[in-house]
Amino acid sequence: MKITQAFTFEAAHRLPHVPETHRCFRMHGHSYRIELTLEGEVDSATGFVIDFFDVEAAFGPLLAQLDHHCLNEIEGLENPTAEHIAVWIFERTRPKLPQLASVKVFETPMSWAEYEG
Repeated sequence: MKITQAFTFEAAHRLPHVPETHRCFRMHGHSYRIELTLEGEVDSATGFVIDFFDVEAAFGPLLAQLDHHCLNEIEGLENPTAEHIAVWIFERTRPKLPQLASVKVFETPMSWAEYEG
């Protein structure tokens, strides 16, 4: 069984490794959407793979680090592409949520990166 829980946050960033003429070279912001997909057996007693409240509790502190911050200033996100953000989230969330199967990072409703570890 797979379950997915979505989160949103607002943040600014710039991409330092693109040409200066690239519009993402300049500081700008996004309304990010994160989707955490977890995979596992359904517990016969609870009916859950994992309780969504437990997912929220595990991811909440990391979400607080991202929300309304400049991503370039966060250790490990000096080049905060959607791809790097997805890996960063996965690596920091998986120890707390071993059932984590993938992380999707939407920069816009039409563009995202997905990391499956």
